[in-house]
Amino acid sequence: MKRMLINATQAEERRLAIVDGQKLLDYEIEIEGREQRKGNIYKAVVTRVEPSLEACFVDYGEDRHGFLPFKEISKQYFAEGVSASSARIQDAIKEGQEIVVQVEKEERGNKGAALTTFISLAGRYVVLMPNNPRGGGVSRRIEGEDRAELKEAMDQLEYPKGMSIIARTAGIGRSAPELQWDLNYLLKLWTAIDGAAKGGKGAFLIYQESSLVIRAIRDYFNHDIGDILIDTDDIYEQAQQFMAHVMPEHAARVKRYRDDAALFSRFQIEHQIESAYARTVQLPSGGAIVIDHTEALVSVDVNSARAIKGGDIEETATRTNLEAADEVARQMRLRDLGGLIVIDFIDMDESKNRREVESRLRDALRQDRARVQFGSISKFGLMEMSRQRLKPALSEGSSIPCPRCGGSGHIRDTESSALQILRIIQEESMKDNTAAVHVQVPVEVASFLLNEKRTEITKIELKQRVNVLMVPNKTLETPNYKL
Repeated sequence: MKRMLINATQAEERRLAIVDGQKLLDYEIEIEGREQRKGNIYKAVVTRVEPSLEACFVDYGEDRHGFLPFKEISKQYFAEGVSASSARIQDAIKEGQEIVVQVEKEERGNKGAALTTFISLAGRYVVLMPNNPRGGGVSRRIEGEDRAELKEAMDQLEYPKGMSIIARTAGIGRSAPELQWDLNYLLKLWTAIDGAAKGGKGAFLIYQESSLVIRAIRDYFNHDIGDILIDTDDIYEQAQQFMAHVMPEHAARVKRYRDDAALFSRFQIEHQIESAYARTVQLPSGGAIVIDHTEALVSVDVNSARAIKGGDIEETATRTNLEAADEVARQMRLRDLGGLIVIDFIDMDESKNRREVESRLRDALRQDRARVQFGSISKFGLMEMSRQRLKPALSEGSSIPCPRCGGSGHIRDTESSALQILRIIQEESMKDNTAAVHVQVPVEVASFLLNEKRTEITKIELKQRVNVLMVPNKTLETPNYKL
């Protein structure tokens, strides 16, 4: 049976896990003070129009300005007399103009948040798009008869002209009155948001996307989930109220967990969560996958490592690749990897084996909430895919670049560092007006220079007539030094 576990005993972090028995399927974490902004709605002021980027920058009340592409600007904000079809951003939008925006992508690194003026409000069964008349339909993930049934129910719903709605997967099997009830709640919410936006001046937050617990129930809860276990009173109350309001028939599934053993330890998932922070993940039959983040993409390497169970090399490769396909799909959900992802599978000679690995990965990705597109395995054994970013990757929220190597993972060794410093001393001493060169270096570099390279330093002193002073500093580590 699948369960949803919500752990909030530490005030700094709220964690959500979805488990099947004792296998971790999905994981999300919300860090105090770093709550997600995606979905928040702000009143914003245009600060700069950039025709070269076909976009403008807007101040929406947070530290860094947001980025608003021209195609994401609703026609209602265009200056009068500008035709929608041939408009250019510099004619349609003016600096200092006030608009209502929603965060579409979180800030990442030194990129500001991506914004849109086409608001979408997610309910349990439907998504309302109050100022986008052409955005409606049924979720792409609903196929076959369910799609036709939902379309029929959607046609019976009443909502103002100029708005559109999308049916979510949770809406499968729901009657038109149930969908209408959810829609009415969203319409009321939009009226309140619209009123607040007209009432205030300048940049400010109008509507905050729900907390982790409500988002979790809204987005993750489905019929497979038997229990929702929560280990603190206030979060339990929140969930209980939301459930009673939105899905009263399932309200009994929300339970307060009161056991002595910690909630996540009880289901033995702490070590599985740890694996989501590790670079290497072991596979059941002895292989491993290695996940590396680079500027352009996330690379995943599949190694056979200790996998020797197959009868021959092809069988071993195929078995390891099949296990890797399942694990990669799971790690992508747990870590929330987004953007381009390239998987380097072990080479397989037979095309039927390659097809089998592709279809295994396709099946494993069916339960992913993010949109995933992928190609087939290339002649080099690589598979390219792109995954929609639903929230910042797990590693972004909980880690900083290493202060010693600057995030590259490698540093110069003592000898190389020492020789580099020696050359810099040489260069500094040749400059005019240099009377002395003082350099603070790590202890092991100092001992290398003073023992192995003392004659070189003496030569510099005599030739350039300068005084070289070397100070070992035990708080410095290679490759750092102060000159």
